[in-house]
Amino acid sequence: MTISAKEAAHRAASDREQVAWVDADDTLLGALPRAELRERGLIGRCTFILLFNSAGQLCIHKRTLSKALYPGYWDVAAGGMVAAGEAYAESAARELAEELGVSGVALRAHDRFFFDVPGNRLWCAVFSAVWDGPLQLQPEEVSEARFVNPEVVWEESLRLPYCPDSLAALARALDRQS
Repeated sequence: MTISAKEAAHRAASDREQVAWVDADDTLLGALPRAELRERGLIGRCTFILLFNSAGQLCIHKRTLSKALYPGYWDVAAGGMVAAGEAYAESAARELAEELGVSGVALRAHDRFFFDVPGNRLWCAVFSAVWDGPLQLQPEEVSEARFVNPEVVWEESLRLPYCPDSLAALARALDRQS
């Protein structure tokens, strides 16, 4: 795995960020550095923002190799850990702007759910937005992005690595729309 010095520095700074630490009921317990939360198997808050264009296609992106979780995987959502003192909706707007360069759009709240696998324990809030403008990818976190029909995601996920947490978020959002 080869990562740039800029990606490595970004990863180190990310690991030190203070993020929301919660219990299994999503009650706020405090804040911890992201890496400590992960290493101790504690639960954090996270957002997933499903970005669609007006044709109903979903933006998917490939994560850089420097990501702590799921490096090089395809992701169906922008998003990330909720910072200390931040609300879910604030985190969603910040993450969408940071990762894909999309800001000033209405965010639709869908669902909250608990995702629990070894090494990735999260209370998740799912949002969606519609955007037809250009994307400005954050090079330290996103290596490429494209819009696809949602059914392509399910087909590709059988043969390509996709982030399981964001797939769960997508499934929950689409289930609620039908």
